[in-house]
Amino acid sequence: MSKGTNVQFYHHGRFRVAGGVLPDAVTAYCTYGNPANPCIVFPTCYGGRLDSQDYMIGTDKALDPTKYHIVTFALFSNGESSSPSNTPAPYNGPYFPAVSYEDNIRAQYAVLTQALNVNKVHCVIGFSMGAQQAYYWAVMYPDFVEKFIAMCGSARTSQHNKCFLEGPKAALINSRDFEHGHYTEEPQFGIRAFGRVYSAWAYGQTWFRAHGYLMKGLYSSLDDFIRGEWEGAFLGAWDANDLITLLHTWQTGDVTLVANAGLLPGADDAGFASALKGIKAKALIMPSKTDLYFPPEDSEIKTSLMSNNAKLVLIDSVWGHMAGGGSNSRDDAFITAEVKQFLDES
Repeated sequence: MSKGTNVQFYHHGRFRVAGGVLPDAVTAYCTYGNPANPCIVFPTCYGGRLDSQDYMIGTDKALDPTKYHIVTFALFSNGESSSPSNTPAPYNGPYFPAVSYEDNIRAQYAVLTQALNVNKVHCVIGFSMGAQQAYYWAVMYPDFVEKFIAMCGSARTSQHNKCFLEGPKAALINSRDFEHGHYTEEPQFGIRAFGRVYSAWAYGQTWFRAHGYLMKGLYSSLDDFIRGEWEGAFLGAWDANDLITLLHTWQTGDVTLVANAGLLPGADDAGFASALKGIKAKALIMPSKTDLYFPPEDSEIKTSLMSNNAKLVLIDSVWGHMAGGGSNSRDDAFITAEVKQFLDES
């Protein structure tokens, strides 16, 4: 088990975000290893908390805390950093402002430079929404980041991805107990529906065909799996407004928007290509062969647009999107070997 510090909280004070202002924004983070070693930034994904990052951190894992100073960051709206569920009135619950990836990266940069005295990041690595943050880091701070690794993610949320996200979102916000975000107790109908709609997208069709949902005897049927693994993952653990606000961050992801707040996400293909071409950091792009969120052909296009000798490595897995998130030992071993090799390269 990796040993990091206890969760720490950085108070930004009054902090402007995409949808307004947070009067006392807070970023939660953990650190591992010696601050004198090269710094690796590892932000959370959708459904991720700081303790969930341990699957990649350890002397026998991809990120070795005896070699690197590892900093994990919690996204705004994940329930640890400033979120609808933990922000006092008048910005609580459904009144919490929209937050962008750019807001998150500015906040993380402030923690690194002002609290931790980091003057260079050796690598930013992330899975899913963490991968999207890695792209943002490379675009926003080109002289601060040396390398980045994007596992099962993208530099711009595709129209298909946005459409998929509308499904679980609609299931939650239209439930009879969501109350337009003004619920006074956990909206179980909505959260259960959210998990059920979401579950179909996380794995590849081959995984379902091979009855992967039985998890080697852990579950007795598909319905048992959906209830235990997906309803159970969110019930009692995630606030409904947090889920919706964080989903909005995901849906509006587009590196073209950096310093171009007036643009609509996904509207400027030329600007998108230019943003990727301007990346200086060396890149390792690792899509999953069967990912339904971020299909590998999208990563092929993005890699071709980067002029920094970006390396594309396919995760040949039936686990779909979950291949990059510590779901199984085979994919973990493959990812660990590729990440270690990339980190060691000059």
